[in-house]
Amino acid sequence: MRSITILGATGSIGESTLDVVRRHPDSFQVFALTAMSQVTKLAQLCREFKPEVAVVGDETSAAQLQQLLAGEATEVVYGEQALVQVSAARQSDIVMASIVGAAGLKPTLAAIDAGKTLLLANKEALVVSGQLFIEHAIKSGAKIVPVDSEHNAIFQCLPELARQQIGTMKLAEQGIDYILLTGSGGPFRQLPLEQLAAQTPAAACQHPNWSMGRKISVDSATMMNKGLEYIEARWLFNCQPEQLKIVIHPQSVIHSMVQYIDGSVLAQMGQPDMRTPIAHCLGLPERLRSGVPGLNFSETGALTFSPPDFARYPCLQLAIDSCWQGQSATTCLNAANEVAVEAFLNEQIGFTHIAQVCARVLEHELPSRIDSIEDLLALDSQARQWTRQALEQVNNV
Repeated sequence: MRSITILGATGSIGESTLDVVRRHPDSFQVFALTAMSQVTKLAQLCREFKPEVAVVGDETSAAQLQQLLAGEATEVVYGEQALVQVSAARQSDIVMASIVGAAGLKPTLAAIDAGKTLLLANKEALVVSGQLFIEHAIKSGAKIVPVDSEHNAIFQCLPELARQQIGTMKLAEQGIDYILLTGSGGPFRQLPLEQLAAQTPAAACQHPNWSMGRKISVDSATMMNKGLEYIEARWLFNCQPEQLKIVIHPQSVIHSMVQYIDGSVLAQMGQPDMRTPIAHCLGLPERLRSGVPGLNFSETGALTFSPPDFARYPCLQLAIDSCWQGQSATTCLNAANEVAVEAFLNEQIGFTHIAQVCARVLEHELPSRIDSIEDLLALDSQARQWTRQALEQVNNV
């Protein structure tokens, strides 16, 4: 039986992970569950899975959770340091990193430094920390397994040797020409461009294929999500610019592909349900039942592909450009996007302002090199300040 810690247990990835765990009670036990503020939901999960530890964001939430768990053996703690401690705790073998945004950086790195098997669903960890993250994993011997459906699909399509060399593999030596990331194009894929500016948060959150949180749904509508995945893939698979491409695939049946030099293309296919990649990660090297039905190819219909339209998706272009500009650019882009999307969801700016705000932040002079987590967090903080200034500017135009 393996022990698992789930960072972000009340989010969509956390819920899907627990659903897989629920189906295999003889294979997994839960050591720790974490959430920021969804106390009632976390209490329900704690009563079902009986973790040793539950972590929340602040003292008030901790007091509420403690009251809801009266009579339960689960220890309740709170704060960033508590997150770091449960991530590194010796009692767990596997850490599911699914805290959205830069907030997940420190606990994810703590799991890496402790040499855990890290199931990586927090793409921002690589977007924000990139090379540092990979260097920490090499030093500690941690095993990184990508959870995002696209990166997990690529992982499944790689040769066995390459799967053992996350972050350091040489794609050309493995006979790989390039990697193809697929993206649905989001809810506005066919919307006339002149109508984009008028789109509401509710419309942006209506993803045609996936059930996701509000922030990631907006990122899908702008395709910033695919841009962040592009940056993540660059680090996971040690890509060069010519080895990484994006294709629009509205049906979300093929989750990504690997093109080999002999002309072969390997693709991973399945229903758009995160329980599939999660079950794959949890079960390695075996396969587990995920609860997801298999594809019925007689009902799947046509699969279509097209290149991305960067006039429709300027956030995607910003992400691709930032990826090859260096760590400072991707750190700032992630911070700017988080603040801008929050402002959009709060109806403080329009949909097309998200890209404009991010572009303004990237116009600042950025550090040429980052050598520590402290430097990264300082730059992240500075970028958020620049973003708040940019929000005022777009609102005054």
